[in-house]
Amino acid sequence: MIASLVRILRLGIKELYSLRADPILVVLIVYTFTFAIYAVATGAKFEVENASVAVVDEDRSMLSARLRDALLKPFFKEPALIGADQVDTAMDAGNYVFIVEIPPKFEQDVIAGRHPEVGLDIDATAMSQAGNGASYIENILLNEVTAAMPSLAQTDPINLVVRAKFNPNLKSEWFTAVMQVINNITILSVILAGAALIREREHGTIEHLLVMPVRPVEIMLAKIWANGLVIVTAAILSLLAVVERLLGVPVVGSLTLFATAAVLYLFSVTALGILVATVSTSMAQFGLIAIPVLIVMNLLSGSTTPMESMPAWLQDVMQVSPSTHFVALSQAVLYRGAGLSIVWPQMAAFVVIGAAFFALATLRFRKALLSMQ
Repeated sequence: MIASLVRILRLGIKELYSLRADPILVVLIVYTFTFAIYAVATGAKFEVENASVAVVDEDRSMLSARLRDALLKPFFKEPALIGADQVDTAMDAGNYVFIVEIPPKFEQDVIAGRHPEVGLDIDATAMSQAGNGASYIENILLNEVTAAMPSLAQTDPINLVVRAKFNPNLKSEWFTAVMQVINNITILSVILAGAALIREREHGTIEHLLVMPVRPVEIMLAKIWANGLVIVTAAILSLLAVVERLLGVPVVGSLTLFATAAVLYLFSVTALGILVATVSTSMAQFGLIAIPVLIVMNLLSGSTTPMESMPAWLQDVMQVSPSTHFVALSQAVLYRGAGLSIVWPQMAAFVVIGAAFFALATLRFRKALLSMQ
């Protein structure tokens, strides 16, 4: 047992030297956990920001001017004042996402209690921004009318108090930044482990391993711990430097617990990367197989859209993916400060899945080595 552990350690160190000698992979790791995290977190937003808006003001009253001035930055750009005959042309050209149409005699009708209608034309090409923006504008208009004419405000039967926990400012980058780290852990784990095996085959060093007193399982474990060490270290540094310090996203949970879970998770996804590499004959073929696998694992893991919004049968199918359980664990630990007593079922799930992947990858890897002898 001790001799086997020593061989695994030395083979893993060899993997680290091989990785250091490959500048492309080193740059990929650094880029993935630095600029890629920052760019996606600050660029891909779900809330409304700098949306283009125009106003058709056919009333030209103080109330209509107040409604127009209430569409403020950073949610909206400076509102443009256009005529009613320009609405269709402007929407067809994609010049504005929102166009507010204030009818004639709007202020008079409001004072008289006639409940005038304000039109809102929306370019729903970008559905998320369109839906959120419509709610923003509706609330802004209602609040401004109520503030301008408090005597018209009706007493609500209840007083609803909303408290947003874990992300009180409802910033999308708080969610996107952490989930991007999780997704990148999955992507790099598969790519590095698979690329390491194919690199051995293309460079001919796999033949050197065949004449050494090492077993296939030892070669696999060496690749797993070496690549896993690099990825976990990069992920923790990214959470501390990029997510927490640069983006200002608070990480409330235990990084020790997260790192422990990440190590167990890496055991399963690196085994998956080796499994994909054993059925690939070249690096190009490995990429073609790995890309659709990674897309499905990331998009349907709960890191992009909630699991509850998926069909029940698809939720059941995705339970065989370790990424689904790791995303749930990471959200619980990093966002809500959950402890081991809460997340141990997720840890157990991807350990079991990882053991199945590792066993299958070992069989495939052993068969691939025997075919080369």
